Amino acid sequence: MKGTPFKLKQKLSPSAAKKKADRDLAMAKSPYRRAAKADSQKKHRDSPVNKNKDYDHKSGSFKSVKANRGNDGKGTKVEGNAKYKI
Repeated sequence: MKGTPFKLKQKLSPSAAKKKADRDLAMAKSPYRRAAKADSQKKHRDSPVNKNKDYDHKSGSFKSVKANRGNDGKGTKVEGNAKYKI
């Protein structure tokens, strides 16, 4: 990672980075995440007006990327294991 132009949030050893990548991939491929991603992509295909917005499964509407991924300014720790509308 030496000389990378990006600021990394975590400084992990190579083995820890590999384990984290494996965990992240497993989470991204979980049945819920696959369904949420497919649903979001379908909604984007059906609504060309909302191109620069993210679909929020909690509220069931399109939001700005900043508001959706930041949990409306509350951060992501308060969400826990909640399941949202798909």
